[in-house]
Amino acid sequence: MEITSRRILLVSGPNLRMLGRREPDIYGTSTLEQIEAWLITEAQNLGVEMNCFQSESEGEIIKFLQNNGPHCGGVIINPGALTHYSIALRDCIRYLACPVVEVHLSNLYKREEFRRTSVVAPVCVGQVLGLGKWGYYGALKYLVENIREKAGAPQSP
Repeated sequence: MEITSRRILLVSGPNLRMLGRREPDIYGTSTLEQIEAWLITEAQNLGVEMNCFQSESEGEIIKFLQNNGPHCGGVIINPGALTHYSIALRDCIRYLACPVVEVHLSNLYKREEFRRTSVVAPVCVGQVLGLGKWGYYGALKYLVENIREKAGAPQSP
C-alpha cells in the first residue's frame, strides 16, 4: 500500500502531559501543549497536517494508532515508559504501513539502566534522542521528506 497522505500523527504516551512540570532539568520547561502547537505550525509551514494524541493508557494509544495509522503518511511517537516494555505497542507499530519515528526528549543512554532498552525501536524507521523538542522537529522534517519522495515531489535541499 503506497502512502500518499499528507497527515502526520504525533502520539505521546504516559506522563507526557506533565511536561514543563515534571523534572524540567531532564525534560525541559516546554509543556506538551506548547510542543504540539509549535509542531502543528511547523507542519503547516511544511505543507502537511499534524494530528496530536496523548494518553496515559496503552490500550487507547494502540486503538488510536490502529484507527488512524493506516490513513497517515507517518507517525512521530514518544511512548514514554511504554518504550521499555510494551510488546503490544511494538506489535501495533510493526504492522503500520507508514514510517514511525521514535522520539525522546532526553538521551535514554545517559539515564538509568532500565531506560536504555526500547522494545519499539526495532520496528521504527529511526529514533531521535536527547535533543529536547528539536528531536520532534527532526522527525517531522524526515517524515515530510519521506512523503514528498513517495509522491514524486521535489525534496528540500
